[in-house]
Amino acid sequence: MSESTPLSGRTALVTGASSGIGRAIAEHLGGAGAHVFLAGRTQASMDTAKKTIEEAGGIATVVVMDVRDVAQIHSLVDSAVEATGRLDIMVNNAGLSYPASIIEGDPEEWRSMYETNVLALLVGCQAAVKAMRGCAAEGQIVNISSVAAERRNSGVYGSTKHAVNSISASLRDELEDDTIRVTNVMPGAIATNFARNFDREFIQTMGKMGGMDLDLEKGERLPPELLDTLSSNLKQLLGNPNDVAKAVLYAVTQPIEVNIADIVVRPPRSMDVPH
Repeated sequence: MSESTPLSGRTALVTGASSGIGRAIAEHLGGAGAHVFLAGRTQASMDTAKKTIEEAGGIATVVVMDVRDVAQIHSLVDSAVEATGRLDIMVNNAGLSYPASIIEGDPEEWRSMYETNVLALLVGCQAAVKAMRGCAAEGQIVNISSVAAERRNSGVYGSTKHAVNSISASLRDELEDDTIRVTNVMPGAIATNFARNFDREFIQTMGKMGGMDLDLEKGERLPPELLDTLSSNLKQLLGNPNDVAKAVLYAVTQPIEVNIADIVVRPPRSMDVPH
């Protein structure tokens, strides 16, 4: 292990690694020497991230899966342990937002958010603890929450992130006498496809503020190069996924006796978003 590869010999899992924050985290962990298992729903984008990691001298494995399926999460953790003999880092990043009001919201969309943002994270934490204990790892669990959890009126999505904060704090208490640490990361507005389920008017307004004409249908994704441009043009309002990834890398490279409990990563200016 060297200063440039502080995670050499360690195994890391990242859910929601197809794009945005998850992909950036996977690439940074891989660049730091970890064998990274990228889990997500989009094969092509994860293959691109795998290539980036390998070109930097790292090791990456792609797993196409749906975190809403509990059995698939257990299979993901088991496959990583079987392949490498250990699990050192678990990043529960997969997240989903439908910003409709409570009065007008779709219960099936609520179900998807809770299954993705809360239940999958819980199962990931539980499975990771068992795997880390099994190999006597000095483990690191990172849960990606949101600054929405800092506001009481942040809607149904925000309520899922309030749950993440509570889960992280509760699990941290449970593991105080263990060699496993829990870090809760709360990103602010970051230039990702997270807002793909927002209404067209909001997306078009953001595009105009960034000097871009974005005529997208609800659910449509922006290509990475346009997200990079948007982030560059709106640095005061939108953070870069790499900013969050660097915070995660900092947390997981600390000595085991240092517990980095909560990290907020946000651009200089706050932004009210639909909820």
